[in-house]
Amino acid sequence: MLRLIPKIFFNHMEEGLDLFVNGLGFTVLHQDATLAVVGRDGAKAYVMESPEYAAKDRPEIAIETDNIDGIHQDISTRRPDLLHPNLPRVTKRPWGALEFSLLDRTGVCVVFRQWPPELA
Repeated sequence: MLRLIPKIFFNHMEEGLDLFVNGLGFTVLHQDATLAVVGRDGAKAYVMESPEYAAKDRPEIAIETDNIDGIHQDISTRRPDLLHPNLPRVTKRPWGALEFSLLDRTGVCVVFRQWPPELA
């Protein structure tokens, strides 16, 4: 296996592109009427427009990184409104990882996680 690429459903394509492109700094690799493939630094996601499926699931997505402070600085400077109120700063969690989270206005949560070398 090489990669796991999630599909995230939104009522409107603009909501997903706002989170991934404007918020997370992803680039649109492909886009049509109901699908956008977005990517950054080897990570990819499928942003899907489907009100039916968006109503059924607001996912939590985890992205592992080796540069959590740089990503946090980038996002908190560009889009501080996306920082999750429960975990807006890089914080060491009880399981040993450093984490911070984002929450968009549709309820999609993105957790950034960096494991220490001994747990990576």
